[in-house]
Amino acid sequence: MSLKEAYKQKAEAELELAHARLVEFKAKAKSYTADTRLKYAKHVDELEHRIDSAKAGLKDLGEAGEDAWEKVKDGMENALGSLREAVRNTADKFRE
Repeated sequence: MSLKEAYKQKAEAELELAHARLVEFKAKAKSYTADTRLKYAKHVDELEHRIDSAKAGLKDLGEAGEDAWEKVKDGMENALGSLREAVRNTADKFRE
């Protein structure tokens, strides 16, 4: 397995985990009152946006050639870092 493919699999796994957490947050929010759901909607929307950005980066990574993927990797690292932060922030808000 190439380094690119290994990295792509790692990024896909992280993306799947973030998506699972998003589903969890949405399910949890359904049990809240309308006012409380609105309070958390901003955080859930931000997490969805970060997931979409990471998906786009993953697509770019998959399309990059073996010699160009390292350049795309930096952007993917930034997207995954933002995604991790959004998951943490959303989880923190749901604990409050």
